[in-house]
Order: sequence, then structure tokens, then C-alpha cells
Amino acid sequence: MKLNDAVFGALLMLLGAAVLAAIQHYPKIPGQPVGPALFPGLIAAGLCVCGALLVATGLRQRAEQPWLTWDDWVHSPRHVLGLVVLVGSIVFYILASEPLGFLPTAAIVLLALLLVLRVRVPIAIAVAIVATLLVHFAFYKLLRVPLPWGVLKGVAW
Repeated sequence: MKLNDAVFGALLMLLGAAVLAAIQHYPKIPGQPVGPALFPGLIAAGLCVCGALLVATGLRQRAEQPWLTWDDWVHSPRHVLGLVVLVGSIVFYILASEPLGFLPTAAIVLLALLLVLRVRVPIAIAVAIVATLLVHFAFYKLLRVPLPWGVLKGVAW
């Protein structure tokens, strides 16, 4: 799918405006000319400027490029299934990670994604388990990110 540059430009301008609105409530640091809103504000202003440039380019090219064109993959059931499984796995993780826990949820998500990519079942199972354990180790032990335990709450690591 190819969107006209004006569409992405408008989205960037909306994002920049949202950030600019959000940083208005950041606290000021007494006695200093800069505060915590400076860098997010500069980035948001840059997003707005780049968005405006994209809108101008997109409007100029609109005669030769439509607002939306579909790629060939949209007509492929396999690729559409991959997109559905990807979006579904994100929704599944959001809904299931707390009650089920990170380890089972991530393993299920990885297994589903690998199977859609036509990885052989034994290899997909092995990769899903090993990758889940490695990601858990990296985030939980090394980076100290609190991941949900869910049904494995009583298991000590």
C-alpha cells in the first residue's frame, strides 16, 4: 500500500502538534532558561516542519500519484493472513500478558508468527521457546524490566 506523501505529512504534523500540546504542562526549572520541554519541543517542531514539507510535496504530486494505491500483496491470501496474525498477536499480547504471563504469551505469539512464515513445526517450537527465554533473561534479569508472571507467579527464578 502506498499513501500519498500529503497523508503522512498530515500525520506527522498531528503528532508534532500533540507533542507540543503535551509539553506545555511540563514543569519549569527555576533559574534555568531550558527545561524538560526543550528537546521534545524541538523534535515536535521538526516533525511539524517535515510534515508541512511532505504535505506540500504530496499536493504537488497528486496529479500523478493517487492518495492510495494497493500493492500486489493485498491480493495474496498468505500475506493477508500474515498481517492478520501480526495484528492479532499484538492484541493477544496486550490482553493476555497480565493474566497468562510473559513467558507463555510470548511463546504463543512467536510460535504463531513463525508458523505463518512457514517455518517447520519442530523448529518453530524450539525457536519460540529459546527466543522467549532469551528475551525474558535480557529484559527481566539484565535490564530489570518487570515482566508479568501470570500463571507462573509461584515459580521462583
